[in-house]
Amino acid sequence: MPELADIFRDWGGRYPRALSTEQRRAIHDISACRTPAIGGGALYSCPDCGAAHLAWLSCGNRHCPKCGNDKTTRWLAKRQAEILPVDYYMVTFTLPSELRGACLRHPREIHGAFFPTAAAALKELALDKRFLGAQIGMLGVLQTWRRDGEFHPHIHFLVPGGGLTKDGKYWVFPKNRGFLVATKPLMKLFKGKFKARLEELGLAGIAPPAVWDKNWVGDCKNVGDGMSSFKYLGAYTQRVFIGDKRVEAYDGENVTFRYNQSGDNKAARRTMSALAFMIMFLRHVLPSGFQKTRYYGLLGSARKEDVRNLRLMILTSRGQAPAEPEAFVVPPVRCPRCGAEMRLIDIWPRGPPPRTSGL
Repeated sequence: MPELADIFRDWGGRYPRALSTEQRRAIHDISACRTPAIGGGALYSCPDCGAAHLAWLSCGNRHCPKCGNDKTTRWLAKRQAEILPVDYYMVTFTLPSELRGACLRHPREIHGAFFPTAAAALKELALDKRFLGAQIGMLGVLQTWRRDGEFHPHIHFLVPGGGLTKDGKYWVFPKNRGFLVATKPLMKLFKGKFKARLEELGLAGIAPPAVWDKNWVGDCKNVGDGMSSFKYLGAYTQRVFIGDKRVEAYDGENVTFRYNQSGDNKAARRTMSALAFMIMFLRHVLPSGFQKTRYYGLLGSARKEDVRNLRLMILTSRGQAPAEPEAFVVPPVRCPRCGAEMRLIDIWPRGPPPRTSGL
C-alpha cells in the first residue's frame, strides 16, 4: 500500500514554492519516519514463538501520520483522569471563507487570535443567566481541514455540561440537556471580539469589509459522556488530515485518497497530482511552537488539581452516582507472527540496532 512518505520522498525536492522552516522539517521527518534514515529504535521479543521485531524510531513530528496514532493513544490515556460525570457538549467555531487567505499568510497571528477570542465569547455567554449562568471549563482543538483536505480553519471546544456558580460553591447543570448556549448570539459575540483583536494586531484590513456584516457559522450539540467525546476529539488533537490507510493509489504522478463526505458520511474519492496533494497537505502545517490544543476556565492548567473537587461537587449536586464511563485501554505491541503480546528488550536512541539472531 502507498504511504505519504513515498509521495514526500519523490516530490519533496520538487516543491515549486518557498517553504517555511516548519514545512521543510515536515517533509524531511515524514520521509524518514520509522526507517533506518532516522536512526534509533526498539527491539521486541515474542515470549510464545520467539520471534524478534525491530521497530525503527518515530520522527515525533506532529504533522506525521505515523506518529499521530501513537500520540493520540497517549493523549486519551491521560484524559481518563480528567473526565467529569456529566454530558459533554461540542461547540464549534468556524472562520468565514473570506479569512482563509489571511490564515495562510499570517497563520501565527490569525490562529493566535482565533483561540482566545472564541474561548472568551463562550465563557462570557455561559455566564449569562439566560443560558447557564455559571463558570465553565473547556478543551479546544484547532482543525484546519475539511474532510476532502481543503483548508477550512475551525475550532472544536469540548465543554463539560454545566459549571460553577460565581461563588464557586455549587455545580449548575444546563436547564435543557440538549442545549448549552445559543449559537447565534455566541457567534455575534465572537465576531466582535475577533475583529477587535485583529485591530490590535494591525490586521483589520486583511479581509473585505463585508465579512463583518455577514452571519458567522457555529454549532453547539450534546455529544454524550466524557470518554466517547474525548475519543471523537482525539482524532483531531494529534493527527493530520489524512493517514496512510486512506491513500488508495499512487503511481508516481497522481494520488487517490478516500474520505467520508460531510452530511451523509458516504465514502468518496479524490484524485489529484502528487504535487498538488503535497501542496494541500503542507497548508495544514502549523507554525513552530503553536499549541493546537488548549484548555480554558475550569479545565485550565492552573485548575488541574481541582478536577477531583469538581467531580465530588457534581455528584453531590445530582444526588446519585453516575454510570461509569467507558475506560480507555492502551493496546500492547502484538507479535506480527502469532499475535501474542511482545516484550520490550532494548531501546537505542541513535546508531545501528543491537545484534540478535532473531532478525
